[in-house]
Amino acid sequence: MTEIKDIGHGKQMLELPEAKQARSKSDFKEYLKSCIEGVDHLQKEADRAAHELATGKVENVHQAMIAMEKADVSFRLMVEARNRIVRAYEEIMKMQA
Repeated sequence: MTEIKDIGHGKQMLELPEAKQARSKSDFKEYLKSCIEGVDHLQKEADRAAHELATGKVENVHQAMIAMEKADVSFRLMVEARNRIVRAYEEIMKMQA
């Protein structure tokens, strides 16, 4: 049995090209919009992979599961980011009261 080495070294953040483009504009609204569109794209890709797997067009279960997990993780990250933005907004509103 071979040993798996160097897991976690050279960590690389997964970032969508649209997000990089929006960041260069320094426009928070555009950045959020591009991130949401990226999550939507991953969700649609996962739906397509699940549909193709169910209809028998694709026999590679691994790729379908990877697409579904990517979509799930990106959606959970988006929800957490939304929650933090809402909490920050609520804190700012409390300061003004």
